[in-house]
Amino acid sequence: MKPISIHTDYITLGQFLKLSDCISTGGQAKSFLQETPITINDEPDNRRGRKLVAGDIVKVQGCGEFQVVKGS
Repeated sequence: MKPISIHTDYITLGQFLKLSDCISTGGQAKSFLQETPITINDEPDNRRGRKLVAGDIVKVQGCGEFQVVKGS
């Protein structure tokens, strides 16, 4: 599981996908989310604006498993 560090209270799923290198630009988020199964804390979700907070576990098919962690 790869940690993804954030320095704010939350990050949106669209921003997360770019930060985790699953997509290369923010513009790809909408189509990526329509085509790729994603689970957040073992529940399916495909909302680009979904807020992720420290401790959330995100599984992206074909990309890997990540944990959101609070950076210092």
